[in-house]
Amino acid sequence: MSPLRPDIVDVWIYRNREARPAAVSGPAPSPPGSGQAAGPERLAGAAFGGDLEILLLRRSPGRILPGLWQCVSGRLEPGETVAAGALRELREETGIGPEQIAGFYDLDQVNQFHEPSVGAVVTGVIFAVWIPAAVAPILSYEHDAMRWVSPSEALQLVVWPAYRESIRRIAENLVDPERAIWFELNLAGQRARG
Repeated sequence: MSPLRPDIVDVWIYRNREARPAAVSGPAPSPPGSGQAAGPERLAGAAFGGDLEILLLRRSPGRILPGLWQCVSGRLEPGETVAAGALRELREETGIGPEQIAGFYDLDQVNQFHEPSVGAVVTGVIFAVWIPAAVAPILSYEHDAMRWVSPSEALQLVVWPAYRESIRRIAENLVDPERAIWFELNLAGQRARG
């Protein structure tokens, strides 16, 4: 096992423009720490069909990189697991909690980049969450605007190459039920598929 611990977590939020058919609904996601996978009934139809939309958040003035369109992003707290940090940042920046998450995914992506504000190379682990169309994110002070956009629009609005790669991974892997199950995590951060 690598002793490396990431500095930050990024969480991409996506949904279908159309509501999910009633036949595909399953039980509510298990609470964090329960060790229970969301289950295959959560995947059937989750993000398959309808128009895929990705939520972009614009960084507020007075913060580092104001005006940048991005996903949820934040630092891990001491002793916090990577998955718990991702879910905490998600709630802090959008108000979206575990009860509103229909799918939690590891994008199999770790980014490293130089951050001049800290004078170091920063490492981030990237996640995605699928939410039902009815869930309405709430902006925190960290962002001054949000937009639901198609993957192609998202690719045009984001600046960083790693962001574009994350968007491609969502569109290529998480909309395909045969692939998505391999990336799915339970809300405790364990692989849903054992």
